[in-house]
Amino acid sequence: MTMFGMGLGEIFLIAIIAVLFLGPDKLPSTMVEIAKFFRSVKNTVSSARTTLEEEMKFSEMKQDALNYKKELTDASAELERMASVTEIGSELNVLKNDLDLNAPAPAPAAPKEAEVITFTPKAKSVQEENV
Repeated sequence: MTMFGMGLGEIFLIAIIAVLFLGPDKLPSTMVEIAKFFRSVKNTVSSARTTLEEEMKFSEMKQDALNYKKELTDASAELERMASVTEIGSELNVLKNDLDLNAPAPAPAAPKEAEVITFTPKAKSVQEENV
């Protein structure tokens, strides 16, 4: 079992040096201070991790919101395009109703000058006489 990258033998060696250096009077209070220090470091790291995770979630939520905004913008543009197509369609319907494509074609107009009908025979052409 290792703690902070140290083996059990190294931990005992540090403990023996601490007892010799600090003495039995100061050792318990020093151990309490060291424990408080490690607890505060652990809380700080935990708080930093939580904050980082919240920031990552916030970043993901922001990206999702931007994606939804883009989808809404695209849908709005599509709706505007469809509205313009509908307007064009209604204008075409008005034109079609004005033209009334199903109505019969009007009769040809009468000539402006009256035709003269004569009963005189036409002159025969040279080719008809040779036949």
